[in-house]
Amino acid sequence: MLEGVLIAESLRVGAQLTGIPLQVTKLTRVEMTDPGQGQPRFWTLLDFAADELEAERLADQLASSLSSTGGWYTDFHTSRDTFVIFADKVFRYPRGQAEGRREALEYGRSVGVPEQQLDWRA
Repeated sequence: MLEGVLIAESLRVGAQLTGIPLQVTKLTRVEMTDPGQGQPRFWTLLDFAADELEAERLADQLASSLSSTGGWYTDFHTSRDTFVIFADKVFRYPRGQAEGRREALEYGRSVGVPEQQLDWRA
């Protein structure tokens, strides 16, 4: 199983994830004390799981569904790989690989993700 977290407010208006069975494992509403520019104060976190065989297709759908403004990303992990997804951009690297993480971090900074939000698991 792959596992990840999606912030509902990060989705483009009209975005749809279809054809990939997702299991919502937890739903949480949180207040951000220091949201990034263009981000709302309240977030809805969707912890999810899916079959690992769907990882690439899910990453592609998320990349086309995330808002390109507001510094958003989502991430998920398979047993072997970490996926970090931004609007129209997917990073995939072996779990724990420093170089893959560094490249995703640099890209996140370049598209306006606040430093304190660049906190996905390696």
